Amino acid sequence: MVYHSVTGNTEKIARAIHEEIQSECQTELLQVKNVNIDRLDVYDLIIVGAPCHDSDLSVPTKHLLEALPVAPEFKLAGFFTHSTHALDGSESAKELFEKWAGACSLTFERIAQEKGIDFLGYFNCEGAPSPDIEVFIKQTIITDDDEWNALIPELRKRPNEMDVERAKTFASVLISKLGK
Repeated sequence: MVYHSVTGNTEKIARAIHEEIQSECQTELLQVKNVNIDRLDVYDLIIVGAPCHDSDLSVPTKHLLEALPVAPEFKLAGFFTHSTHALDGSESAKELFEKWAGACSLTFERIAQEKGIDFLGYFNCEGAPSPDIEVFIKQTIITDDDEWNALIPELRKRPNEMDVERAKTFASVLISKLGK
């Protein structure tokens, strides 16, 4: 398990996935900056976690993915946290997600395809926005004060227990795909 986290959102989800997986498999939890690319072939699965920055995976995470070897023995899965508040299923929420976080999943899929890596899927959830992102959301996306005041207290609580449980379910699915 490899992750990059700035505000703690991605780290919280990484720890939940790691906790679920370690009950079934031997695993390590590493920050992206501590990964030795040459050592990854000892693993059956590499799970990479990132925050969504500028509508895509964070730059350190993209650099790690681009440095992965071609046709490695390991499989790949990913997850990312974002502040789009786009998981309610409405058309406007889907559009927001695609615009502000949709490139994250595409980057995982593109890298896996380019590198010939068996990609087992991804998970995403909301995370509490940093103060700068709060300002951006308020000025750019949710400009209505009433809507903003109703949304922000809940968004600041993310990732919540439901997100953690969904992350653990994702981890269980990955384990089943590995046949563990």
